[in-house]
Amino acid sequence: MGTITENMIFSSETINTVWYKGHVARGYNPEYVRSDRYGSLMERKEYGNRKSKYGWEIDHIIPLSVGGLNTMSNIQPLQWENNAAKSDKTR
Repeated sequence: MGTITENMIFSSETINTVWYKGHVARGYNPEYVRSDRYGSLMERKEYGNRKSKYGWEIDHIIPLSVGGLNTMSNIQPLQWENNAAKSDKTR
């Protein structure tokens, strides 16, 4: 996998790889529902959907703006509201 660039449209391969970084949510099929690092549920089909409470986005764990690397090891899936609240804070 190559590097990830801010504001890029992610490939299906990248989206799938990041999806599987999400935590398995007990009682749900992990192919369709996972949770982020804060415990918020995300639905696979809701990637990029900020109108759904289960929408999720790809987040840089350590933001590029504060020196984070642009690599797969520095990205994670976050429920969109958690990602918006995190903004450019780390972790």
